[in-house]
Parts: sequence; structure tokens; C-alpha cells
Amino acid sequence: MPDVTVLTVKLYGEPIGTLTHLGDERSIFAFNDAYVGNADRATLGLSFKDQYGELRNDFKPIKMKLMPFFSNLLPEGHLRSYLADKAGVNEKREFFLIQALGRDLPGAVTVEAADPDTWPVSDDVDDQVMTDSENAHDNALRFSLAGVQLKFSAVIDAAGGLTIPASGIGGGWIVKLPSREYRGVPENEFSMMTLAQMVGINVPPIDLVDIGGIKNLPDGIDQLGDKAFIIERFDRREDGTSVHIEDFAQVYGVYAEDKYKKASNRNIAAVIAAESDHADIAEFIRRLTFNTLIGNGDMHLKNWSLIYPDQRNAKLSPAYDFVSTIPYLPNDQSALNFSRTRRFDEFTEDELLHLASKAALPRKLVIDTARETISLFMDRWWAEKAHLPMSTDVVDTIDKHLMTLPIIGEALT
Repeated sequence: MPDVTVLTVKLYGEPIGTLTHLGDERSIFAFNDAYVGNADRATLGLSFKDQYGELRNDFKPIKMKLMPFFSNLLPEGHLRSYLADKAGVNEKREFFLIQALGRDLPGAVTVEAADPDTWPVSDDVDDQVMTDSENAHDNALRFSLAGVQLKFSAVIDAAGGLTIPASGIGGGWIVKLPSREYRGVPENEFSMMTLAQMVGINVPPIDLVDIGGIKNLPDGIDQLGDKAFIIERFDRREDGTSVHIEDFAQVYGVYAEDKYKKASNRNIAAVIAAESDHADIAEFIRRLTFNTLIGNGDMHLKNWSLIYPDQRNAKLSPAYDFVSTIPYLPNDQSALNFSRTRRFDEFTEDELLHLASKAALPRKLVIDTARETISLFMDRWWAEKAHLPMSTDVVDTIDKHLMTLPIIGEALT
């Protein structure tokens, strides 16, 4: 591996700072003078603002890991291990891992070696993982399927089919293949996201596609299921430019392994109320209520994100990763506390009023939005559940789950 000590961090293609390797596995981030001195600078993340809204630039060295904002840009699990191996990097050495993967990170951040002559480690990864070689695709996909669900970037080709980008850079869609452990996850997610759209939630373009229509997949994928779920990347525009995003693990400075800890839905609501407007507060309550109704126990900090459409001001991003988890984990509960509890059957109007009080949300807006969402959901659920592609087990599990939620009776009486 090339001997790299300084990485340039760019936002929308403009250098804003550096990640520096200090030796002894320590690294530190610092903004450059031009970014600090620019009163109209684009926002990198809320965690870089102090309590007065001023830019922080007093970061301490961190050993092995990067600071949470940058650490959360890296993949997790088996895909992380695989890409680190291809790059010849210990997966725990995040400074070198982000060097290898830094050209196609979430949002509008890119990271590259300050000395361009040291960049080929990333090219090595692209050559080995995302080439046109059938074997390279085969190996990458077979390894990643050890995880719950594989995600990769894809682009729509001229014929309307799906192609994994040869370079691995800048795909416009996320394609999620079937799970080895849980049956019917793509169908489940497509059904939940479709229902979410029906009740007024901001959902990106989605589809459920035949596995056979995706090119360069290894033999045997169809044995796991016939369908893949696809969702358009909302951090990429049609012209290929990036829109900046950050998830709430980044907002709260939490590492990915603690995404179920350190903060609550009440905390997320407070940030949205402080940074955005009533429309986003209503959208947050709508999503929180919807995911309770479907029994989604996986709405952790990385499944809520902010987006910066004007490069400076935060808005709640479009929705993603809505899956009913209770068919797979029968005793599942909310990934994060609502306000005082994470039990689905304790998500009541009183709990929402407690959340509203603690997060400084308009109480009437919160209750009216929850009631409207429940009414719309129940209408759509009874009308559509037999027509959506989820299994009968998912339908039956949600039906039973709905009978345990007292907030439905509160909203409909």
C-alpha cells in the first residue's frame, strides 16, 4: 500500500479540510482556512456546529477509527471486510479504508490522497470488485450475501435493465437482493414503502424487479428469491451531481455499532424541529407512526437522515429502509425509544404528547398527524394488503400486531 499521511476532504468537489495520519494509528481532521473563512460555506454536518451555531475546528486525534462523521461514511459488516481485504487494508484502520473507498461515499463528500500519485489503492479496489469481469462480480456478490441483505449501486441502461456500474462509482440506484436468512425481504420492503407512499410519506422512486433482469449476477441467486428491491438514490441527481446528506449517527457523533443507542426518537424530533419546519415535523411523526403500525423494529439512527438541497439548510431526507421486522423477530420493538418507551404497544397519544413536550413540538400538529396517518393506513391496509407482493405470513403478522396497538382505537374513536 502507498505510504499516505494526508487525505483531502472535499464537499461538492471543493477542498474543505484534511484527514491526517499522525502515526501510531492516530488520525485527526481539520478544516482548511478557506472553508473556515467562508461565511457562505456549505454545511458538512450538524456535529461540526457548536451550541451557538459556530463552526467547530477543535478536534482531537482518534486511534484506529476516524471521527464518527467520517466513520459512518464507510460500509458495515461483510461488505466492509471484503472491500478492506481487496484494498489490502485492515478493516479497523479506517484512515486507509476511506482512502480506498473515498470517491463514492454517501452524500457530497469525497476523500482522496493529497498526493495524487498515491491514489492507486482505490483503483485496485475498483479493478478487483467492480470490473466487467464476470468472476469479479461473482466473487463480490457471493461474499456479500453472507450478510442479511446485499446493497450495491446500479444504473439503468438504455434497454431499461439494471447494470452494476463497472467502476463502482456514482450509480443512481440501490439494488437490494434477497436475504439468505429471511425470506421475502425485497417483497416486504417494496410493500411497506408502497404503503408509506400511499399515506403521504416522501418516498423516492422504487420498484420490485426480476432477479433475471439484473446483469452480472452469480449463478444461484434465484434460489434465494425471484425479486430484488430497487430504490433511487436521493443523494444523486440525474446529471450525476451529488446532494449532501448525513444520517443521525453522524449528527449525534455515534459510531455505527452504537446506532441503537445514545439517542432516541425524541432527540431526532428535537433536531428536526430546530433545523427545519412544521412540514418536516409532521413528516417525522407520520413516519414514526407508520413504522409502529407495520412493526418495524429497525429504525435506528442510520435509518433517519437529513438532506441539504440548498447546500446549507437541513431538511428531513426522503424515506428509506421501511421493513416490517416482526414476521422475522416476533418480539421485536422499536429500535429507539419513542420518548419514554420503545414498546410498540405503548406508543399511545400520551407517549406522543410526552415526546412533543420534551422535543418542543406543536402538540396539536403531532396528534393530528398521528391520527391522520392511522386513518389513512388502516384504509389503505385493508384495501391493498391482498394485492401487494408480501407473503401471507407478513400480512397475518401485521394484522395481529395492529390488534395490540391502543393508539389505533384512540385515533379512530
